[in-house]
Amino acid sequence: MSHDALNNAHSRLRMLGEAEGIKYSLKGKIGNTRDAHRLLYLEKTKSAEIEELLLSIIFRTHFEEDGDITSHEALIACGKEAGLDKAEVRNWLKNNGGGREVDRDNEEAGKQGITAVPHLRINGQYELRGTPDSQFLLQILTDK
Repeated sequence: MSHDALNNAHSRLRMLGEAEGIKYSLKGKIGNTRDAHRLLYLEKTKSAEIEELLLSIIFRTHFEEDGDITSHEALIACGKEAGLDKAEVRNWLKNNGGGREVDRDNEEAGKQGITAVPHLRINGQYELRGTPDSQFLLQILTDK
């Protein structure tokens, strides 16, 4: 992606986020998010509410607060904020908890031709790569 295209994508993301009360900074470290995905599998063993809370915390940490979600320490802090025991999160990350599940998900995505996020597949009819326009997405979701 060219520098101009990336700037345009970031501007669009900021605009869409602001409409939802999200203040994207997009200055957080970019790197391998496997450990963050693994941590979400720990949350799946707790409850859907806690999983959703942790995901919101991870997103806020990365996209709004410039946090390094490739760091175990940052992920431990996210887990603690979501109500998890710090030692449990540390142990989960240290011992590759959720690793097989994340690797399986990645392998399945690769078989389906998914190489980046966001990637939306809706009712097997629509496949959207990148961030769709909200009106277009609404039209797809409400199309009879």
